Amino acid sequence: MFISKYIVKVEKFAESHYIKKFSKKYKNYWDVTFKGIFLELERFNEFMKTDHVNLISFHKNISIFKINFRLAKTNFSRKTSGNRCIISLNRNNNEIKILLMYHKNDIDGKNETAAWKKIIRDNYDDYDFLK
Repeated sequence: MFISKYIVKVEKFAESHYIKKFSKKYKNYWDVTFKGIFLELERFNEFMKTDHVNLISFHKNISIFKINFRLAKTNFSRKTSGNRCIISLNRNNNEIKILLMYHKNDIDGKNETAAWKKIIRDNYDDYDFLK
């Protein structure tokens, strides 16, 4: 069965960390940006056909994706902006969870992917399969 719309949820950890920082720093631009991301995620089957979405890992019915995004009213592309959104997609309940949204300079360490995977493992019980 083809699902055209997913349930999108923002996890509390994501909200209380970097999303809060984006909201304070970019104010009105952030509202427009976040609404756009939310709408893209609701229609993820189409969005995942673009080059803005990268499958990082999967385990059973859960897939982890990294999405590049740009802030509204800026001249950066999605790729060069350095802004990332990490989501989980649960195909059993058609739910997408925003786990983390950050700018690459917010992440410590030489390896950005290893660093955000550790953040997710340390703050979410369901994603210990991320290595």
